[in-house]
Amino acid sequence: MKNKLEQETRKKFSAFTIHCQKTIREAFKKQSLNKEDFVIAVDDDERVVGVVTDGDFRRAIWNSVPLEKSLETITNKNFTYFEEDYDPNKVKEIFATTGIRQIPILCGRMLVDIIFKSQFKAVEVKPSKKKLDVPVVIMAGGAGTRLDPFTRILPKPLIPIGEKPVIEVIIDKFVEQGITDFYISLNHKAKLIKAFFEEADREYKITYIEEEKPLGTAGSLKYLEGKVRSEFIVSNCDIIIEEDYAKILEFHKKGGYWLTLVGSMQHHVIPYGVCRIENGGELREIKEKPEYDFLVNTGMYVIDPKALSFIGEKKKIDIIELIDTLKENKKPVGVYPIPERAWVDIGQWEEYKKSIEVLRIFK
Repeated sequence: MKNKLEQETRKKFSAFTIHCQKTIREAFKKQSLNKEDFVIAVDDDERVVGVVTDGDFRRAIWNSVPLEKSLETITNKNFTYFEEDYDPNKVKEIFATTGIRQIPILCGRMLVDIIFKSQFKAVEVKPSKKKLDVPVVIMAGGAGTRLDPFTRILPKPLIPIGEKPVIEVIIDKFVEQGITDFYISLNHKAKLIKAFFEEADREYKITYIEEEKPLGTAGSLKYLEGKVRSEFIVSNCDIIIEEDYAKILEFHKKGGYWLTLVGSMQHHVIPYGVCRIENGGELREIKEKPEYDFLVNTGMYVIDPKALSFIGEKKKIDIIELIDTLKENKKPVGVYPIPERAWVDIGQWEEYKKSIEVLRIFK
């Protein structure tokens, strides 16, 4: 009977447990799928070794820890847990006073349950996401050529995702975290986008930045110089980021960065044997189905107003050029990593249908 109960427990929490000698890459992929942003590391006998949260994965990326290393390398072994006879009031107190979102329940070192903060909705706890008071700029002036021919009729920001256009889905994500001040940069089919918002009921303010000519992915930001006094968020109009924006802002300010890029970890497997050659054509080695990890640009940024001085008046400049200019002038630029599943890019047809399903999972 005891063995049966142990098997049922293992099966119940299999989405959250992983052997401590598996690679960081494998654990990161598992953590990205379970929606709770953590995994529990166990040993050969299923005893709990420790926990690894999204913060631990992020620190590993910042410190260039190879993802081929064992999970135990970054496992937090001094973690919060309770035994089976725990006091529910103490659990509530931890959830109410700390950023902890889940607590393992152990019998000895065996996992018997996991208590999630979401189970305590009736309890008065600190909000998991801080309310923010920063402006957001949505870059909506592009022609959306990657979604041609759809964008010959509708501008890219009005492409529907379920019952709403993508730009409204993006804005709703920010509004959920208390943001009410939005700038929308317009050029291609600007009248259609403005008409949509004239008809929409909303509890937020929109200011339009209308380009007389295309100014690239950063040129229109010059309009904010002298108008915005604090750091602000910039988002492309075809990406959705499911993340606590307060954490990104905290990282940006703590690091003293002039610009912070939000990056997504992407894992790719080449489905062929990859050859390395030398001496004019001699095979050095062949590696079958190699795996690679990349931290890619999602199209979301946090920018300090000081960076606007590096943008010319009514000059076309892309955000990557601005980043290069900041680096050339020895201004610090940060990168904040998020999991692959936290980034939805609807900017190309093959990703469009996927994005609808992913956004259903977010809800």
